[in-house]
Amino acid sequence: MDNWFQSKWFIRVLALAFAVTLFIFVNVETNSSGADSSIPGRNIQTQRLDDVPVEIKIDSENYVVSGVPEFATVTLEGSPATIMPAIFNRNFSVFVDLRGLEEGNHPVELQHTLSDDIRVYIEPKSIDVTIEERATEEFPIAVEFLNTDDLPQGYEVGKYELEQSSVTITTSRRIMEQIGVVKIYVDVGGVDSPIRNREVPINVYDTQGNEMNVRLDRESVVVSVDFVNPSKVVPIKVERTGELPENFSSLSVSANLEEVEIYAVSEVLEGIDSISTEEIDLSQITESGTIEVGFDLPEGVSTGEVETLEVTIQVEETRVIEAIGIEEEDLSDGQDITFIEPENAQMDIKVTGNEALMRELNPDDIRVVVNVDGLEPGEHTVPVTIDWDADESLTVTPEYEEVTIEIE
Repeated sequence: MDNWFQSKWFIRVLALAFAVTLFIFVNVETNSSGADSSIPGRNIQTQRLDDVPVEIKIDSENYVVSGVPEFATVTLEGSPATIMPAIFNRNFSVFVDLRGLEEGNHPVELQHTLSDDIRVYIEPKSIDVTIEERATEEFPIAVEFLNTDDLPQGYEVGKYELEQSSVTITTSRRIMEQIGVVKIYVDVGGVDSPIRNREVPINVYDTQGNEMNVRLDRESVVVSVDFVNPSKVVPIKVERTGELPENFSSLSVSANLEEVEIYAVSEVLEGIDSISTEEIDLSQITESGTIEVGFDLPEGVSTGEVETLEVTIQVEETRVIEAIGIEEEDLSDGQDITFIEPENAQMDIKVTGNEALMRELNPDDIRVVVNVDGLEPGEHTVPVTIDWDADESLTVTPEYEEVTIEIE
């Protein structure tokens, strides 16, 4: 038998037999239906179709219509030979003919193009439609960005581009006058790179913000969006708090940068003229040196890769060296000297200068001297001289500028 199916002639004969059988079946059904049409319910089939589109016949150049359902339910009743081709081929239409009707409200019936051999029941059978003057206008497309707060810190929407910046709307004149805005929404939440060629739907709203269902020449538009991290350069203020410890005072406070570039969204940048460092607690400063401090930044602001500032603080120290003996110079032979004021021939010396230099100061290197060369016996007031080899930037203040002595 396998050899039969491999024969072309066997296949052709078999196909012809099927065709003849099908022809006889259809003719028998048709004749039976015609012969038994007077007997209700005999050899009759019913089929329901729920998604038959409704066509509109109207002068679409000048009018638009509302109230026509998009789909209708159609029930077919007849012999299998008549309704099955209609069901499988869908070679019929359901329509409403509005040609010749004027503007206004009209009750009309849905019609069909099926053969009279088929009983047709359409739901809804009749509808109320409104015919209005047609209007076509072009509207610009507005863009609203959603979830901009979810962008990386300091970033904001930059330039964007629409494939088409406007849309053409066709509707009734009455509806057209109610249109307030045509808008698209672009969600940028969680985006960390530019948006390229994203397709988004177009929305139409009336003047009250209600969404409208109107006919557009396109339902969506393609958008591309860039994101920017705005910045500007501002001066730095080094903030301090507290007071230096006792016997210390400030010589200078300087930073390795006077300005820094800050990053934030434009709205935030506009309100910033300078930024400050974190406060430096002077009460903890007892020596000159360089420290690193961070920035006290407003919310939403960053300094990029510059996270800290180097601040150099120069402090001066005031030290009192007590009870330094007063020496005399060039006292003539045979003379004696007696100190009247100060009586004990001692005084305190106050030294002020850079803390780093003060650390190198050795009190033993300081001499307090009065020169009595050529003085006759008697009471004298003589100036005090400080003799030492310390750095000239150090300031020395003796307890007494002059002393009173008596020479005998």
